Amino acid sequence: MTTTKDRTLAAAGLIAVYAFIIGFTDNYVRVIADEAGLWQFHFTRSCMTAVLLGIGAAIWGFRLRPVNWRAVLARSAIHGSAMVIYFGALAFLDVALVAAGLFTAPIWVLLISRFAYGHQIGPVRIIAVAIGFVGVILVLGPEALGGASLAAILPIAAGALYALGNIATREWCGQESAQTLLAGFFGALGIIGALGMLALTLFPLEVPAGADGFLQRGPVWASGQFYFWTFVQAAGSLLGVGFMIRAYQITDASRASVLEYVILPASAFWTWVIWGKGLEPLAVLGMVLIVVAGSIIALRARAQEAVA
Repeated sequence: MTTTKDRTLAAAGLIAVYAFIIGFTDNYVRVIADEAGLWQFHFTRSCMTAVLLGIGAAIWGFRLRPVNWRAVLARSAIHGSAMVIYFGALAFLDVALVAAGLFTAPIWVLLISRFAYGHQIGPVRIIAVAIGFVGVILVLGPEALGGASLAAILPIAAGALYALGNIATREWCGQESAQTLLAGFFGALGIIGALGMLALTLFPLEVPAGADGFLQRGPVWASGQFYFWTFVQAAGSLLGVGFMIRAYQITDASRASVLEYVILPASAFWTWVIWGKGLEPLAVLGMVLIVVAGSIIALRARAQEAVA
């Protein structure tokens, strides 16, 4: 087994940049959703990322060919499935409940790391995950705690798959380049998007107007605004997710997953800047807890590396 040196502080910086980029681009999904569907968005974005990766390979020599095809395909399928379940659940569950389910991922990472790979998980990291998850609940608001049903299993399942994909990044794909994993991830989403477009063309559904029809909408003749913001999404996702993938390659998944909580305050910051929507005091407290959780992980890792 190939060992990879753990650099948690460097990973924290990469994840911070990832959160800042993705927090900006994801705020414009509502603009895309007003006009086109989820499946067309995924397919179009994947085509754009394929072109960008191809340019990168030609100019900068990006290595796109996997070292282990089976590992890359498996990871891509897992992460792609997590995103499909997550967005699919949005069709009949409140956004806050779905997001709360997805952000159970750090807890799943701890469980999978411990029981599947035998990694030792100390009490400090367990406490940090608990603090971070409480912070997530506070950010999402009281509605995240209500309305639970059997349907709530879906976003939790998405969280489990997301966690497994993050673990696979380090355990299965440690020798792969970030560009290879990006190509696999967006390739899987592109295939899923194409299948969704085909299904909705053959079996069209009644589509509500605007963003409410995001999931049910098949392919449409889109405007330049759709392609512009989808390109912003493609370029931002390519850069941001690339930073995130690299972070998971250079540190333990249970540490990186807690640091990833920073996406919430980053998204809230951009929501305030772009749309002028502020935060409730309870949400601010939640973000403080998220920062505390990430700081505990990073500082604990630095102390361990100092004595190593």
